[in-house]
Amino acid sequence: MTDTVTASPSSTTGSSTTRPSTALTLAELTRAIRDAIVGGEFAPNQRLIEADLSAAFGASRASVRTALFELANDGLIDRLPNRGSRVRAISLDEAVEILEVRIGIEGLCAEKAAERITDDEIAELGRLRAGILASVESGDLLEYSRLNQLLDRRIREISGHTAAVEILERLRAQSVRHQFRLSFQAGRASVSGPEHVAIIDAVTRRDPAAAAAATRAHLLSVIDALRALD
Repeated sequence: MTDTVTASPSSTTGSSTTRPSTALTLAELTRAIRDAIVGGEFAPNQRLIEADLSAAFGASRASVRTALFELANDGLIDRLPNRGSRVRAISLDEAVEILEVRIGIEGLCAEKAAERITDDEIAELGRLRAGILASVESGDLLEYSRLNQLLDRRIREISGHTAAVEILERLRAQSVRHQFRLSFQAGRASVSGPEHVAIIDAVTRRDPAAAAAATRAHLLSVIDALRALD
């Protein structure tokens, strides 16, 4: 639920962003810029130029400025006096602290998902389980990452815990760069794959305590792997 493969960061602001055909609401614009940061289109410490973002996303500069203030509040960017905005660079120590906070919140989501999961959702997670194992076996890191992110999102959605989901979205976005590095560590998928399977198995057999324990074990494993990268 943590290891993530993202695209290589672009060298210019918004260069891989497709301009939308219709105007975005402020919430949609904020989400689009957030997704571009999380997806690796903007590198740590890269300047975010309002005029370029306005052209890339088809939004007014006033809307872009407001969206950047929102993202600054979420800890994704730094607003510098008279120097505009830059993508915030998260240190390894900060990334570890974020993961330590996530242990409790993601464990809660896993517990709630185990309590609330339906038969149809159990079947859905069973298909995800098979896909994760197949992608690990084949060494397809991009597919493994896609399924990993889907699993993470579906467990949050199944949990139905709105407050926890909102907090997690902010925390996960801040540490995505270190997750990116970790995703390419040799043999990492063969470790994290079975950890994800353990989470799925606990949730689908409707065992809240086991789901929380499996989530905790996985995130502690991620912390150990990140520290080994330093």
